[in-house]
Amino acid sequence: MTATILHSFAYSLDFLREQVADVEPADMAAQPDGISNHPAWIIGHLTFACQLLGGAIGLKPWLPAEWVRCFAPGTSPVADASRYPPKDSVLAALDDAQARLAAAVERLDDARLDAPFPVEAYRPVFPTVRHALTQVLVGHSSFHVGQLSLWRKAMGLPRLRRSFE
Repeated sequence: MTATILHSFAYSLDFLREQVADVEPADMAAQPDGISNHPAWIIGHLTFACQLLGGAIGLKPWLPAEWVRCFAPGTSPVADASRYPPKDSVLAALDDAQARLAAAVERLDDARLDAPFPVEAYRPVFPTVRHALTQVLVGHSSFHVGQLSLWRKAMGLPRLRRSFE
């Protein structure tokens, strides 16, 4: 089961990387036509979500403290590129987060996966660690990666050869 979740997560992030490959660093925080979730925020937010989920399975926080201000749930993206890490840095942080989280998830056994989610307030949504992994790594990630297609269209960038299927 975890192999399937990690495969879907990797596929989503590979598609994300394809969608931003031709984006100029200066455009990473652009908010065209009222589309607020731009690449800089989406990538940072997904990276931050990896750290949050990692904490639920025993990983110590690794991101700089200022990432909370920029990317935590409930933050609002802004069009000021200077408020975000540079394109190469935010993509490198995502690569690192994906590797850390995947390695930790691969070490989980069924007892740990089926244990109650450690943060009681989230248990109505994530009754178990397995539920959290599925929702965050597949549902949440895919949702935000899909937003990049709308952002690309609003920016006038060409369609990619493949869609998110």
